[in-house]
Amino acid sequence: MWRTQQLTAHGPRLTLRYPQTADARRLFELASNEEVTRYFSWGPYHQQGQAAEWIATLRSHRMDGSALEFAIADSGDEPIGVIAILEVSRRDRRCVIGIWIGRPYWGSGAGDESEALLAHIAFGPLRMERLGAWVDVNNPRSQHAFARLGFVNEGVLRAFQRHGDERRDLVAYSLLREEWEGSAMAQVPVEITGEAPPKFVCAPR
Repeated sequence: MWRTQQLTAHGPRLTLRYPQTADARRLFELASNEEVTRYFSWGPYHQQGQAAEWIATLRSHRMDGSALEFAIADSGDEPIGVIAILEVSRRDRRCVIGIWIGRPYWGSGAGDESEALLAHIAFGPLRMERLGAWVDVNNPRSQHAFARLGFVNEGVLRAFQRHGDERRDLVAYSLLREEWEGSAMAQVPVEITGEAPPKFVCAPR
């Protein structure tokens, strides 16, 4: 069985680390805000147990390669949101980013730094060649954020996601390795420790 030091990314102000059981209270508080989960297919949380149940699934996600999820922690190690690597294709060397930030931290730069840290993981130890993102067509704030970071708008995916009984159109964004290497995100100082779960690591080029 695969066992190793937990994969962690340390940036100027924030750290990406695996969520822990003790994080459930804070994640519930943040994700119980309807503004935070408005454009997602889940939420808002209505009880702390929902956050705890999600945290309990993360180890199996890392083991089977379905999702690599991180808590975004501030300088006091308090979670302020979640960011994840999803929809991995090791053969095609691509994955998708998923992120949410608690309402009190909107506009603080936390999203930009978190995405820079995740990009360092994706294009670093995971050896990805493409990082994608899906954004609701009615969420201009997130669309502007990805465009500002250098992601390329690839058009609209019609009826791509279901929110209950409602079909949602999403805007597709992507960032290729060579684009990331020339971006401001690549210049963000990041220290990566630990070892990536094998199911997320692409074969050497």
